[in-house]
Amino acid sequence: MTSEKRSFAGAAVVLETLSARRSAPSTGKLVLIAVAATFVVLLLAITFATRHADPYLRARAVEMLREKFHGDVELREFKVFLWPQVRIEGSGLRLWHQGQTDLPPLISVGEFSADAGLRGLVGRPWTIHQVRLKGLVIQIPPAGQRAKQDWSRVRDMPVFIDELISDDGELRLLPKSADKEPHVFELHHLVLHSVGLGKPANFSAQLSNAVPPGEINAQGSFGPWNPDYPGQTPLAADYAMTKADLGVFRGIRGILSSQGKFGGALNKIEVEGTTETPDFSLRTGEHPVSLQTTFSATVDGTNGNTLLHPVHAHFLNSFVTASGEVVKKPGSKGRNITLDVVVDKGRLEDMLRLAVKSEKAIMTGALKLRTKFNLRPAEGDIIDRLTLKGNFGVGGAEFTNPDVSAKIQTLSRKAQGKPGNEDAGSSVSELKGNFLLNDGVVTFRGLTFSVVGADVGLDGGYNLDKESLDFHGKLKMSAKLSQTMTGFKSFFLKPFDPFFRKDGATVLPIKITGTRDHPSFGLDFHHKNTL
Repeated sequence: MTSEKRSFAGAAVVLETLSARRSAPSTGKLVLIAVAATFVVLLLAITFATRHADPYLRARAVEMLREKFHGDVELREFKVFLWPQVRIEGSGLRLWHQGQTDLPPLISVGEFSADAGLRGLVGRPWTIHQVRLKGLVIQIPPAGQRAKQDWSRVRDMPVFIDELISDDGELRLLPKSADKEPHVFELHHLVLHSVGLGKPANFSAQLSNAVPPGEINAQGSFGPWNPDYPGQTPLAADYAMTKADLGVFRGIRGILSSQGKFGGALNKIEVEGTTETPDFSLRTGEHPVSLQTTFSATVDGTNGNTLLHPVHAHFLNSFVTASGEVVKKPGSKGRNITLDVVVDKGRLEDMLRLAVKSEKAIMTGALKLRTKFNLRPAEGDIIDRLTLKGNFGVGGAEFTNPDVSAKIQTLSRKAQGKPGNEDAGSSVSELKGNFLLNDGVVTFRGLTFSVVGADVGLDGGYNLDKESLDFHGKLKMSAKLSQTMTGFKSFFLKPFDPFFRKDGATVLPIKITGTRDHPSFGLDFHHKNTL
């Protein structure tokens, strides 16, 4: 028996019961009959409306989605409930942008429901109180994709949603190349208010950042939706990210927090903000420092590439400025980071604290540095993947090890020809050179420093893991070789003075070997690399 037949049968039973009573009609009975008749009419109306609302509203909903998103729609289940209020439930919604069924659907929804008043679905615009989505996936196609159909003549079907709530969703920004992975944001919870009518919607969202893993809260505006070029849909928001674990990058440790704002369009997002990492450290140093940065960047949502312009970082008493890009190159599984790094106001001891395990830096001084920073996208420790190439200068350099300082002062006294004068001698000045960090080894070229009476030029390297030294070069002294000694040793060396004298200076081959804590200084007549 159909629902309409069951309704007629129920109404007939009510009327027959009333008419079977033998007592004369009274006012009460007339009222009861009227109520029963009204009940029958309402029952028939609801049954008829329910029977025919599903296909009608389904067709209207599909037509509205096609018009709003300019695409083909697939809808697996769609049910309408009119009592006690209008409610729509469904599942299996998929929508392909511009009918491109060979690509992933622009929008897919696992389950959905909507609450509305009856008048809201028959007037213009459609007015819906609340829409709830579960399993929403939005896949934004690359920029520059041209419209394949003319939608100018499609009937306008305005719709307005008071509140839209999505749980367990994803936003995927598709790359231009089909063989590359999309840039994915996990949308744990998303709420939009006042959606539709060609106006931006206010939103709040809780989402996850993939790398480094962390949680983001954002509030702002989104839309209006661009149906022909979804990636150009505008957005603007403030954000706060917490508990981003930098340990995902091997060789780095620290928990980062960040706040700022972003805006622009989905496929080209401008970001400005600050970060705070109170326990930032490198594996080679293992000395946590408080690192703060301010930055601005442009993110290409189609491939995740990021342009940094610039980043200002501060830790201890040093300030660093970097600009460059984070890009994925053809054939690479990860992203290559290339930066121009400048340190105009820095301290050598701060840099050594990051890079070297010892509690006390071997040398202090004011640092200036220029370097190209390149981090390769490969497996392994960040120090083994990092390449630095540049130059540096240190002013007012001083060795913190008393034994090393004493040896430098002794060198200065001898170079001046005053080996027995305890008041003579000086510390290092004008330390500068070129360097290359690759595979965990720092190689120096043209490393020079001066003390009163002598200039030192070295080439060599320092192994960050082993903390071993291997430097070879030349020592130029004002004094003759014999003047560096006293007594019998001075007399014995006088015949050799002419052999080491060149252009008014004594030139000797020297080496610095050993370890950072226990360096060894000596003459180097038979150079052998021991790094």
